[in-house]
Amino acid sequence: MPTETPAGPGLTLEAADAYCRFLTERHYENFSVFSYFVDGEKRLDLARIYAFCRSTDDLGDESPPGTADARLERWRSEVEALFAGVPPVHPVLTALGRTIERHRIPAQPFLDLIEANVQDQRVAQYATWSELDAYCRLSAAPVGRMVLRVFDIDDPAADRLSDDVCIGLQLANHAQDVDRDAAMGRRYLVACDVEQGGTAGAVRAMVARARALLDSGRALEGRVPLALRLQLALYRLGGLAICNAIERIGFATDRMRPSVSDAAKLAIAGRALLDALMPEKRVTLSAGAGERTR
Repeated sequence: MPTETPAGPGLTLEAADAYCRFLTERHYENFSVFSYFVDGEKRLDLARIYAFCRSTDDLGDESPPGTADARLERWRSEVEALFAGVPPVHPVLTALGRTIERHRIPAQPFLDLIEANVQDQRVAQYATWSELDAYCRLSAAPVGRMVLRVFDIDDPAADRLSDDVCIGLQLANHAQDVDRDAAMGRRYLVACDVEQGGTAGAVRAMVARARALLDSGRALEGRVPLALRLQLALYRLGGLAICNAIERIGFATDRMRPSVSDAAKLAIAGRALLDALMPEKRVTLSAGAGERTR
């Protein structure tokens, strides 16, 4: 069911934060892998941001038929009210307000994410890469910008690199979830690629673009503090692992959904740690079993 748990005026910050932690631990398996490298305050900030993203996506994807638009518009009005100084009643916004205030995060990334979910209700497929990129700049890029602000990074160059990584990770997930998205009546594969190379060809093209964008993560990791560098390396390598899994099944994600094993996830965590601590010995994940160091 969609996350739409209202809270009365008597809600405490501690209760709101407990709800955000619950959402994070329940849904986001990668969140805690390196969280112990992040101080407790920032870890809580990240949990609040994740809870907002999860809540927004649930309203778009899991609302009863015909209700998503109205719920998302209500959510948008509540976020706008939060930035206007109106005390929120939803637990996620109650908690998130502290993070927004502490790190001076602007409203736009939050509103963009809501707009992406509104667009999901109205657009079922994308004809060109330009159209899909515009969507990803609403649905993926804002998350990276929120995270950068938690670490007090306000740098246009870092923002651009972060946009690349977030969009690359989203493309990897879209390429992985072709069958699942079809069941929801959506297709993120670019129509012109499907026309030219069929579904497998379009998935191959999406994976290639995802790899190129994820590569921007290496430059971004060099601009951020160690704790964030670890998280970013994890996302980059995790995205590449998804791309490799897709390639191993011949890009046939319209028939099966590839997965990354628990053992592979542990290996990715180790590689991310190595990349963050010893960037001169970064590991490149290949599509096969072998690896090489640069």
